[in-house]
Amino acid sequence: MASVIIKPCVDLKDFKAFVQLPYDLYKGNAYWVPPMKQDELNSLQAPTNPAFKNCDAQFWIALQNGKVVGRVGAIINKQYNQKTGEQLCRVSRIEFIDNKEVSKALLDTAETWAKEKGMIGIHGPLGFTNLDHQAILIEGFDHLPSIASEYHLPYYKAHFEACGYEKEMDWVEFRLKLEKEIPEKALKLNDMIQRRYNLKVIHFSNRNEMKQYAHKIFDLLNSAFSDLFSFVQMDEELSNFYINKYFNILNPEFVKIVEDKDANVIGFIISLPSLSEAMQKAKGKLLPFGWYYLMQALKKPKVVDLLLTGIHPDWQAQGVSALLITELQKVMQRYGVAYVETTGMLETNEKAINHWKNYDHIQHKRKRCFKKMFA
Repeated sequence: MASVIIKPCVDLKDFKAFVQLPYDLYKGNAYWVPPMKQDELNSLQAPTNPAFKNCDAQFWIALQNGKVVGRVGAIINKQYNQKTGEQLCRVSRIEFIDNKEVSKALLDTAETWAKEKGMIGIHGPLGFTNLDHQAILIEGFDHLPSIASEYHLPYYKAHFEACGYEKEMDWVEFRLKLEKEIPEKALKLNDMIQRRYNLKVIHFSNRNEMKQYAHKIFDLLNSAFSDLFSFVQMDEELSNFYINKYFNILNPEFVKIVEDKDANVIGFIISLPSLSEAMQKAKGKLLPFGWYYLMQALKKPKVVDLLLTGIHPDWQAQGVSALLITELQKVMQRYGVAYVETTGMLETNEKAINHWKNYDHIQHKRKRCFKKMFA
């Protein structure tokens, strides 16, 4: 068998080959959901991704007989390392054929780069931020992921373990079946919470209204998620990067905000009619027909993806999350939504996990972050 050649990405041609690999690797796979190619290219390069202000990063492709057979990125998030006091590198966006020579060459390359940068270990897959790609799917290979989740082939886990990587953290995901009617008890609880704390639920009918709250949402995200594993604070420039990336595809009706009596945003829930099948049809491109598939998916959803929920630390365990979910459920009921997909939640987040277990549910996916120390 031909030897594996590892090539660093140095120009647009290399980055395009890096982005193209999963399209070739998962061709014909009924469960892989392709990202938008231009979004991926923008994320990989400093001129178009403000996360590079606080990160060093390098990306490589693996070649065998002149064909791309693997890829890997390595990211040093200086801000996160300062937060934790541990000098770690992040493996990112790794993909490879089922060949341990290829996967070892990729991980060895990332590890060598990390050591040269003074790191004491490496973990991942993780992205530049928590709104980037993270983790390897290790359970749930016969379920369609949301556009905010990941899909991988079953052999990835064994390849990481063969290279000396151990579990650091898991995320779990649920599929919930919605009742046709919201229980009267939940509706009464909603009213009671609003009256008791003088809270206001903000509803949106168009994207312009919603975007006016975008930076308030990111401010709350920074405070609500600050202590979570792998989370890094996002400044205004980075927030704008994600607002421009995601807010244009959100259906405003599926976004809810809660304000306190002083008009401070204390909670939010962001959901989206599932775009997974539409993204498969779009094949990574908005033109010529990608936009059409996405717009159609937003109109008549049977499945909704819960992308992100945040509650201000001072308001947790006060019923705000229940208020948000019930208000969102009213919208889903109106649209005839049958199922909800949660995105990954840390396995240590017992409150959230126990909450979803109150619904008719299956816990169907598990993703893993691995870690390897050099000494």
